[in-house]
Amino acid sequence: MTETLIPRLAIFDFDGTLVDSQHAIQACMQSAFDALGLAAPTLAQTHRVIGLPLERCMALLAPDQLGSVHLDLTEAYKRAFFELRTEGGMVEPMFPGALDALDVLEAEGWQLGIATGKARRGLDAVLAAHGLASRFATLQTADRAPGKPDPTMLHWALDETGVERKNAIMIGDTSFDMAMAKAAGIPAIGVVWGYHAPDELTAAGADRLANNYGEVPDLIRELWGNGQCVS
Repeated sequence: MTETLIPRLAIFDFDGTLVDSQHAIQACMQSAFDALGLAAPTLAQTHRVIGLPLERCMALLAPDQLGSVHLDLTEAYKRAFFELRTEGGMVEPMFPGALDALDVLEAEGWQLGIATGKARRGLDAVLAAHGLASRFATLQTADRAPGKPDPTMLHWALDETGVERKNAIMIGDTSFDMAMAKAAGIPAIGVVWGYHAPDELTAAGADRLANNYGEVPDLIRELWGNGQCVS
């Protein structure tokens, strides 16, 4: 009897889940708001919107401004982001244990994916910087799909990899990630080292909370039901 591994997909958020990008994001926010002569958001305010599409972030951070200003802020942020990366000032370290967890999951037959509010160009640059460009079977970004918490990115990730919904799990750090997973009918693990508080993750639908990356593979196995293969 030949055993065939069940196709499975672990989908990770990026900013706040795999990489700690908060200071780079905040620097670009500061630059964008300065360029338009507006008061920049605090780091705590920026935390509240990380993971959403960029224009939506600007609308939430500058609610008294017109839509045209939100567009201008978006473009100013993109310029600042490009300049920071070009000048070598972009610091987005991976969280401790992230690479080890990815190694464990791949060794157990999991495909890896990303669903992020980042644009594809920015995501590609960070993946290349960390030597991760070939590790992910699907990359879903908010400039090519509706942003979180809309579930389209997860639906497209499943279609691209040929994985059934029951064999996929979402891992993220914000309530937007949890809500997206719930809308797609996919179990979700909330990580507590990111940008939203644990109680927010639970309220948004997290099935489990991970305190560190060492716990992530075990929680994934638990949620998946310890299924291994079909004959």
